[in-house]
Amino acid sequence: MTEFQKYIQRYLDLIPSENWLEELKKSGEKTVSLYSYLTEEQSNFAYAEGKWTLKELLQHLSDTERVFQYRILAFARGEKSELPGFDEENYAANSFANERNLESLLKEYQLVRQSSLILLETLNPSVLKNIGPANGNQICVETIGKLIVGHNIHHLNIIEERYLTRN
Repeated sequence: MTEFQKYIQRYLDLIPSENWLEELKKSGEKTVSLYSYLTEEQSNFAYAEGKWTLKELLQHLSDTERVFQYRILAFARGEKSELPGFDEENYAANSFANERNLESLLKEYQLVRQSSLILLETLNPSVLKNIGPANGNQICVETIGKLIVGHNIHHLNIIEERYLTRN
C-alpha cells in the first residue's frame, strides 16, 4: 500500500456502511444538525491557538467538497490531464469565513452537499471506476465520492472531541 493509499484509507475506514451514498446524506444531515445548534459566538471558537474556528472548519468542508466534485466530474467525463492539489491552510486563510455569519456558511454547505448528491446519484455506474490523476496520484471517481463522506466524518469526530467538549 502506498503512502497515498494509507492516507486516504484512514478516511474510508470511517464510513460506517457499504452504502456510501446514504452515508453522504447522513453525514451532511449530522453536520447541519450540529451547526444548527451553535450560536454565532460559539461558531467563532477554536480549541487552540492556530487552529481553525468552527466557521473555518465548515468552510473547509465546503471548499474540499467542491474540489472533490470537480475531480469527480472531470474523471467521470474522461479527463486524463493531471488535476492540481490544493493547500487547505491557504484556502482557509483566504476564505474570510470568520467575517461571515454562521447561517450563510451553513446554507453554502447545504447547497454544496446537495450538489454532490445530485452529481453522484446521476452518474452512470460505469464511470465510477474511471481513474484520473490528481495531486500526483491516481484515484477513481467512486473513491473520491467516498472521500467526501470520510473527510466529513473525520471532521465531525474532531468537532465532537476537541470543540464541543471545550466550548
